[in-house]
Amino acid sequence: MEAALLEMSASEPRERLLAFVDEVVRPLPHVRQRENALLYVRGLVELGGRKSLQPTLVRLGESPARYESLQQFLADSPWDPRLLLRACAERVAPEIGVLAWVVDDTGIKKDGSHSPGVKRQWSGTLGKIDNCQVTVSVHAVGASATLPLGWRLYLPEEWCDDRERRAKAKIPAAVGFETKPALAGTLIEAAADWQIPLAPILADQAYGDDSDFRSRLSELELDYVVAVAAHTSVYPPGTSFVVPARREGAGRPPSVASADRKAESVRALAERLPAKAWKTLPCRTTPAGEDVAGRFAFVRVVAAHPVLRDRKPPREGWLIIEWPEHQEAPTDYWLSNLAPKTPRERLARLARLRWTIELDYRQLKGELGLDHYEGRSYPGFHHHCALVTCAHAFLTLERLCPKARRPD
Repeated sequence: MEAALLEMSASEPRERLLAFVDEVVRPLPHVRQRENALLYVRGLVELGGRKSLQPTLVRLGESPARYESLQQFLADSPWDPRLLLRACAERVAPEIGVLAWVVDDTGIKKDGSHSPGVKRQWSGTLGKIDNCQVTVSVHAVGASATLPLGWRLYLPEEWCDDRERRAKAKIPAAVGFETKPALAGTLIEAAADWQIPLAPILADQAYGDDSDFRSRLSELELDYVVAVAAHTSVYPPGTSFVVPARREGAGRPPSVASADRKAESVRALAERLPAKAWKTLPCRTTPAGEDVAGRFAFVRVVAAHPVLRDRKPPREGWLIIEWPEHQEAPTDYWLSNLAPKTPRERLARLARLRWTIELDYRQLKGELGLDHYEGRSYPGFHHHCALVTCAHAFLTLERLCPKARRPD
C-alpha cells in the first residue's frame, strides 16, 4: 500500500474517502457518532506522524471541544464496533478474491499497568516476554489484498478477577476470561453470518493445537487448515472404529467408538511413510510472481484427542506434512478437514498462505496506528481497532482501483 496515500492532499482521493466512510458508518445510530468516525478515519489516512488522538486533532486543526467529543466517542460511547467491521467487510471482501481467513494475534508494547489486558506476557510479534497487550484478530486473505474481519483483546485471568482494574478500564461485566482460540472462534462465528465469501480458516500451532477450536470450526461447517505440534496424536490410515458391545449388567450401552490400534504422533507417522508418499509441489507465490515449491506428504488420519478425551465420534481429515529434502526431520505439520478429493497443491498452498497476514499487521501498525491508542478503556481499544480497519479498507480499495489517481 503506497505510503503516499497517507499524505492525502488531492481533492479527488479525499472525496472518495469521504464517500467510503459515509457508506460504512451508516449503521452507527447517531449523527454525531458518524461525524466523529469520519473525522477519526480522516486523521488516520490523511496525515503522517503518531495516530493517537491529541496529535491527530492538532494536525487536523480541530478545537479542544472536538477533542472532548472524540475522546468520549472512543472511550465511552456505547456504539458496537462490529457494525463498522461488518460494513467494511461486506463492502471490501468481494473485491479482494478471498482465498482464506487467517487467525493470528499481535502484541502491542505498553508502559505501566493500567491499559486493559496489559501484563508481562509472551508476544510472538515482539519475540519475547514483555509488558504488552495481545489482541486476537481474523483477516480475510485474497489474491490481491487482505482485510481485517474482527478484533478481540485478550484479557489474562488476573485482569478478569480484579474488580477494581476492570472498573477503571470499563470492561463490561459480561466479558470473562477466554483463551485466545476461544476468542478467535467467536470472531469467526460472527463473521460467518455476514454477507462475505466464506473460505478455509488458517491458523498457527497456538490455535491448531486446541482441539476445541478445531471441533468448533467443524461444528460450524467451516473448513480449516491449521498447524499442529509434532507430538500431536492421530490414528493412521486403515484404523477401524467400532462401538463396543454392551456387557451384561454394565448399565447403558457404549456410544463412543473405540479404535482397533493405538494412536501415534504425527512425527512418528511421517518418519515411516514410504518415499513415494512425498511430492514436491508449488506452495507459495512470491510478490514477484515466482512459485516456491516444498516437499509434502498428505495422509488421511483421525485426530486422537477428540476421540480419547472429548468422547466425540472419529472424524477423518488431512494430515499435511512438510519435510524439506535436506532436513533431518519434518519442519511443519497441519491438520485439515477439507474434502478427501481436495487437490494436493491447494492443500499445500493453503498451509503456506498464513504468512501474508504479516502484511496486514505491518500496514495497520506502521501506517495506520493500530498500536498508537493511548486510552485505558476496553471499549475504546475495540473502537480504535474498528476505525483503523475502516481506514485500511479504504486504502485497499484505492490500491485495487486502476482508475484511482494517486497523489503526487
